[in-house]
Order: sequence, then structure tokens, then C-alpha cells
Amino acid sequence: MKKVKKGLILINAYMQLHSQFSQAERIKTELEKLGVRTTVLRNDGFFAYIKNGAVASDISEKYDFCVYLDKDKYMSEMLEKTGLRLFNRHGAIRDCDDKMQTYLALQGVGIPMPKTLSGLLCYNAEERVKEQTAIRVEELLGYPIVVKECFGSLGKGVYMANDRKELLSLMEKLKCRPHLFQEAVTQSLGRDIRVIVVGGKVIASMERKSERDFRSNIELGGVGTPYAPSEEMILLCQKTATRLGLDYCGIDILLGENGQPLLCEVNSNAFFGGLESVTGVNVAGAYAKHILREIYGEEE
Repeated sequence: MKKVKKGLILINAYMQLHSQFSQAERIKTELEKLGVRTTVLRNDGFFAYIKNGAVASDISEKYDFCVYLDKDKYMSEMLEKTGLRLFNRHGAIRDCDDKMQTYLALQGVGIPMPKTLSGLLCYNAEERVKEQTAIRVEELLGYPIVVKECFGSLGKGVYMANDRKELLSLMEKLKCRPHLFQEAVTQSLGRDIRVIVVGGKVIASMERKSERDFRSNIELGGVGTPYAPSEEMILLCQKTATRLGLDYCGIDILLGENGQPLLCEVNSNAFFGGLESVTGVNVAGAYAKHILREIYGEEE
């Protein structure tokens, strides 16, 4: 008797965004086209836990794999320790969720990135940021300065400081949260390239532009159009995905002087609905086929 193929898609326990629900449904649809019986669950069932000094799970043996559309790093690590194959793997999700950790994971391998400083660690909200700290950031980066919270998506938690007053204000606001400072790539303000990589290969990309914000995210009013990446950009993105161990990701690329591609961010759970609409590429289908190859060793 032929074994029934079973897949699980886990989404965040408190998620309310339509885009994440539709993402899960798109992937489910494409997996089921390929003969995989697929279940979508909220990550609210405490599906793995520590018991008698080891990780136990109520679901790992029920599924062949899990498409993990959450950023709960504790659950992803526990599920992976039970032997369940995650897409993406725990380590890749962890490194992409923390923006500073992403840059650290990619340093030293020839991937061009903007100059970046990690924010100072502060445990006392009553302690004021010293002006000399802002002066040092100015010396290293110059204005304008991009200030980012290390955890966040959809353009949230990303700010711009145009002078010392704005910089000090942002430093006070974020001092007790993980954050970073980054040189602004002025040639690319309000513009970036979103590249989707599946199984180590670039499969689609679009240019995003905003006329009203230095952030180009479509969720913040940016507009996407199809984009043909250069060979240099393709190699950069594929190297990034491979280095981070990603099965699937969306990579945001800035264009510096003379159009040089610079890595901006890597999103392990990048929404692809807008890109599918703009480019006509079946991203969910490509992801489903990659999973099928990885788990069952077959194309369809």
C-alpha cells in the first residue's frame, strides 16, 4: 500500500494578517496538487516540550515535514530536535529573524552590505543616552543614518535620522530594545529589489518603489514591478541563501554607487503574494516542488 504523504504548515498563534493566512493556503494548495495531504495549524498547541530532560512532541511523528511560517525560535528548535524536518530549518529562521545576527552570519564571505553598528545594550530605562555616543555614530556613518530594530518585518521598526537631534531621539526610544545603526544608501532611498530564492536558485524578483517613504515595502505603499536581476545580483542572492541554509527566502537588495547590489535584509518567511501577482511566477508551486524533492526525492 502506498504511503500517504503528510505535511504540516504552522503559522503564528496570534497572527491576524490576511497575507499570512493566504500564504499558508497557497502553499497548502500547491502541496496538495503534488499529492501531499497538508494541514494548517496555529502554533498554539504546545506541540513540543521538555519532558524528563528531553524534548517530546505530540505531532512530529504525524507528519513528514513542517513548513514553519512562524518566528518562535524555541518551538522551531524543539520540533527540529524531535527529528521533524522544518522548512526553513531552525538555524536559518533564527539568523534571519535578528537583523544584526543576519549580518554577522554573512560577514567574511564577500557579500557586500552597508556599514552597520550594533546598538548598545541597555538594561536601565532611566539612564540617558550620552551625546558622545551619538557623536561616535555620526563619525562612523554620517547622515542620514538608518536605525533599525533587530526584530521586525513589513518595514516596521525602521527609522531615519537626519541630524543629531533625531538620532538621539531614536536612541532614547530604542535603547532597551535590540537595534542597529546603518549607513543610508542614498541612491536607493525609497527603492529596493525583492528577490525570491528557492532551493538555492533565484526564481523571481521585483523592483519596489515608494514616492512617499524611504522604505519601499508594498505594505507601506510601495509599488512593485517585474525586475530582471543582473548576474552579479543573482550570485549574491544565491550565495546568501546558501550561506544561511535557507530553503526559501526573500532577499532585499539596495542599489549603491554605479548600481552595485548591496544586501539589505533576508526574510525567511517573506510574503510572496504581491510578487506572484506582479511577476506571474508561481512561487508557492516552486517551493512545494522543492519540498517534495527534499523529503521524497521526487519532482512530482
